[in-house]
Amino acid sequence: MTVLRSLARHRLFWPAAVMAVLLALNVALTPSFFSIQVRDGHLYGSLIDILRFGAPLILVALGMTLVVATRGIDLSVGSVVAISGAVACLWISELPEQNSVAGVLAALGIALGVALVLGLWNGFLVSVIGIQPIIATLILMVAGRGLAQLVTGGQIITVNSGPYRLLGGGYWFGLPASIIVALGMVAAAALLVRRSALGMLVESVGGNPEASRLAGIRSRRILVVVYAWCALCAGLAGLMISSNVSSADGNNAGLWIELDAILAVVLGGTLLSGGRFSLGGTVLGALLIQTLTTTVYTLGIPPESTLLFKALVVTAVCLIQSPAFRARLSRRRRPPAPTAGRSQRDAATEAEVTA
Repeated sequence: MTVLRSLARHRLFWPAAVMAVLLALNVALTPSFFSIQVRDGHLYGSLIDILRFGAPLILVALGMTLVVATRGIDLSVGSVVAISGAVACLWISELPEQNSVAGVLAALGIALGVALVLGLWNGFLVSVIGIQPIIATLILMVAGRGLAQLVTGGQIITVNSGPYRLLGGGYWFGLPASIIVALGMVAAAALLVRRSALGMLVESVGGNPEASRLAGIRSRRILVVVYAWCALCAGLAGLMISSNVSSADGNNAGLWIELDAILAVVLGGTLLSGGRFSLGGTVLGALLIQTLTTTVYTLGIPPESTLLFKALVVTAVCLIQSPAFRARLSRRRRPPAPTAGRSQRDAATEAEVTA
């Protein structure tokens, strides 16, 4: 019993428990849910689909984690997703040969470069100008969507490039390429923040900015690096999304993905008040949201009710994950202790009358 209580107090216990419940529900509805098949040397199955379609959200949430750890927020990641995909597809569509590997690599580099510049702009507004993160990134959230529409000319740009399609819809070593890219970025982020001083500096700036300043930490540089990293992850996710459908939609690409990313970060145990963060928890939160989406489709819930269903489940997870909520719930269930000088029978009778 003590072991179970200690596990329940872990910040990742309840998201993992809800994930297990969702997977069990999918297995009950579809007995072959866990089956993985090999076709032409490629892996297929529902679990593979969850990882493949959840890869862009993992990338965006990965960048959002470090931003939230510094007491910030980035609402512009959805617009960066749209801009990145639009720039890459526009460049490829104007190539004489769209299957040119060099041309595709140039398109990827330019798109990621634009995303990096947008992240540096967010970091400049937050750290140098001193604008609140929610306002600074809201500016790019609105203007960036218009910029994506300007790049695409208000139309959907369609490309027919095999090398570009490989990033989001292709396979490497039998696995979807998007999964490998996401795992590589998670590994790179883990090495960056856990094998160097960057992670400690990020937690210091987010946990106590004033103490960090007195300790000589240059928080402005940390903030710029963090927002640039977040935009870079969002730009890569945008390339992945547009590559998967071989087109760029400046209006709908990455729409509201920033909200799912924030939810994934919170479900993963990172507090919005800044400080300590968990990359593994963020990955778990992103996979939980993608599994929830898959469950919605499996249950056959009408599309107009999908967002409401997801909101209810996420709210329930956040509540049971909250130690304060669980403590308050347990206090209500626990009967009051007998009052000194009175019999236990009288105290129990009074408790029943009060109830």
